[in-house]
Amino acid sequence: MKLKRCRLRDLGISIGKFPTGPKNSITDIAGVKVGHSTIIKGTGKQGTRKGAVRTGVTAILPNSGNEYTQSLKAGGFVLNGAGEVSGLTHIIEWGIIETPILLTNTLSVGSCAESAVKYMVQKYPELGNRHDVVIPIVGECDDSWLNDIAGTHVTYKNVVEAIETANTDLVEEGSVGGGTGMICCDFKAGIGSSSRVVKIGNDSYTVGILVMCNFGEMEDLRLDGYPIGRKLCSKFKEYQRRRENYGSIIAVLGTDAPLTVHQLNRLSKRVGLGIGRVGSYAANGSGEIILSFSTANKIERFGDSVYYSFKALHDRHIDPFYLAAIEATEEAIWNSLTTTDSMHGASEHFVPAVPLDEIKKHEV
Repeated sequence: MKLKRCRLRDLGISIGKFPTGPKNSITDIAGVKVGHSTIIKGTGKQGTRKGAVRTGVTAILPNSGNEYTQSLKAGGFVLNGAGEVSGLTHIIEWGIIETPILLTNTLSVGSCAESAVKYMVQKYPELGNRHDVVIPIVGECDDSWLNDIAGTHVTYKNVVEAIETANTDLVEEGSVGGGTGMICCDFKAGIGSSSRVVKIGNDSYTVGILVMCNFGEMEDLRLDGYPIGRKLCSKFKEYQRRRENYGSIIAVLGTDAPLTVHQLNRLSKRVGLGIGRVGSYAANGSGEIILSFSTANKIERFGDSVYYSFKALHDRHIDPFYLAAIEATEEAIWNSLTTTDSMHGASEHFVPAVPLDEIKKHEV
């Protein structure tokens, strides 16, 4: 009997030693919301690209949509930079996030950034007049294997839908939002999420990951250390694979632990280790870009205060967060694979879903 698409843990496979949050999702962190706008149109038959639309937008609201009035400490890391996150230099320089985070396809970064500005100006009319400007955060991956990417189908309406439908529920995964046309290790992938709970003394903190996953080659795919991709290669010899580019991944880490910008930058690097565990070697043409934020310390934009109080974790206690980030990243990527179905797209391209029966055989 064919297994129904589901999350990795529903197949009996648990990665790592840390417990997950209640939803095993980035939305386990209080105040974090995620929403999607998905665009699927056309068939792509007769080898055409035009009209075969498989794309969208995913919005992450780190502070319930109040990022402009209450910014959060943030960091990031670029493992390989053949990709783009607009606003990343601003994050690295100032160490804060003050807009929603949008994820989309490569050629829609500009339209999403412009749409985000329009949306925020309508919400905050004094932005750019009495008060200083913002730089939107938009991450991208190339979905052109399945999507008519040059058609620039992502519009203001889609950005607004993603932002305004964002909620604290379990994140919808797979072929949704920005992940609609994405591929991982030659299988259909997309959006995935996972979380881990870390206990320090009497305090418990959550580390959550959301990925837009679009990297790799089948033979390198690994599941909790097992080289499952090598076995699957023999079962998927007959279909055409994407070989023009290696692909990319954008990962967003959130936590309610009180971390400094420097600590968030260091934590972002460990997300790269989680990506490597699944099978990425950060190829020349790939983009592995990680953003991170902490909800513990909120910085008021307005008011006359000269100082703000800031609580921070001592570095001697940070190691468990490193491991938690690696575990959650690996599982988030796998959730992006196991939750989605096969897809036909532009130019008659077909991308199969990872076979769940083969995955379940390696239950641990």
